[in-house]
Amino acid sequence: MFRTLINAFKNKEIRTKILITLALLFLYRIGCWLPVPGINKAVFAATSGNGLLELLSAVTGSALSNGAILALGISPYINASIIVQLLGAAIPALERYSKQGEEGRKKLNKITRYVTLALALIQSIGITVMWNNTGENGALNDAMYTGTIFANKWVVGGSIVIMLVAGSMFSTWIGERITEVGVGNGISLLIFVGILSTADIALVNTFNKMTTGDEMAIWSLLGFIVMAVLIFGLIVFVDLAERRIPVQYAKQIKGRKQYGGQNTNIPIKVNASGVMPIIFASAIITFPQMLGQIFWPTTGLHLWWTQNMGAGKWPYAIVMALLILAFSYFYATLQFKPDEVARNLQQYGGFIPGTRPGKPTYELLNKVSKRITLFGAIYLAFIALIPSLLFSFFTFGDMTLVNSMTATGMLIIVSVGLEFDKQLQSLMMMKQYKGFLK
Repeated sequence: MFRTLINAFKNKEIRTKILITLALLFLYRIGCWLPVPGINKAVFAATSGNGLLELLSAVTGSALSNGAILALGISPYINASIIVQLLGAAIPALERYSKQGEEGRKKLNKITRYVTLALALIQSIGITVMWNNTGENGALNDAMYTGTIFANKWVVGGSIVIMLVAGSMFSTWIGERITEVGVGNGISLLIFVGILSTADIALVNTFNKMTTGDEMAIWSLLGFIVMAVLIFGLIVFVDLAERRIPVQYAKQIKGRKQYGGQNTNIPIKVNASGVMPIIFASAIITFPQMLGQIFWPTTGLHLWWTQNMGAGKWPYAIVMALLILAFSYFYATLQFKPDEVARNLQQYGGFIPGTRPGKPTYELLNKVSKRITLFGAIYLAFIALIPSLLFSFFTFGDMTLVNSMTATGMLIIVSVGLEFDKQLQSLMMMKQYKGFLK
């Protein structure tokens, strides 16, 4: 990977793309520290350190606790993309767009932006209401400087909503610009930077404890580093693992030429669904908590849900594992379709050795796919639940370090890092062929 980066910087065009990517990422991080105008940052930070608000702040690299303009980040765009993708399998019009090439992709992107705007508006209103309910007598009363028109709670709340929505759309624009003129997928890189920023802040706080003579902080940091290396190694190992089903193509003679006869394989990734099942499961578990915190913060049901459905609780672990299993199979059916693969093999004269074309091939592919999906679901459930417990044990309960590196965050870091490395290698390969042709 480091050799790839060094060689990429030697090429002027690739180096320019990398520098543009870094500049846009730097602009995004600046926006994560610029507060909404007039907000009392101390009040905002004090009331954003509890429950769901703390979770949202960790995902955005502490942008929410800073009361920043880009506090929402690209989470509305991610949710909108997931919704449009799922609706594409149920709505014929969206399915047609996905098969229309570049024009269809533009239409889907336009629909995704409209959905992003709606979700950003809903989420910003929900966060503002939650933030107000969290503080004593309503945090919005202390949000703006008193003695001005902004001391009115409704004006304060409305201005916060407008700024959060604008920040979310600006974050989406930055991600799209990185994808067009930079290197890698811009949306993924923004998530990547946010997660690393949260971990960096936690590590800086731990180093500050070490400088004050806290010996336990040293052992917590060592335990965190050891567990991070081991878990990252496991994620990389499984993320690159795949089952290769051998395929042979029959020889065909047309005129004086011979076609076919080559051997290939069908790769089925162990974790084909990636991090999506964990994201879906987390969204479903946190959605009731969000509704309760907005509309019914003092009810017994909300208090029970908060106490028993939090990370580290047994009910949470059971429900999370079941949801991950269900969404893994659901997403696998969208990614890999054995009937279409078997049909294409039969049409082009391909067959799996020892298996007849047609229905037997479909049954074999379906059987293998379900088994691998089960293993992938168990792996995702393990990554989603066990690492947080191990981090808590080996860091001696230092929750700052534990919360800085979630399972979803680690999976995203690995997948984005591997994809970024592959795209750099592809760009370098294209430049080499271009120079050769010249």
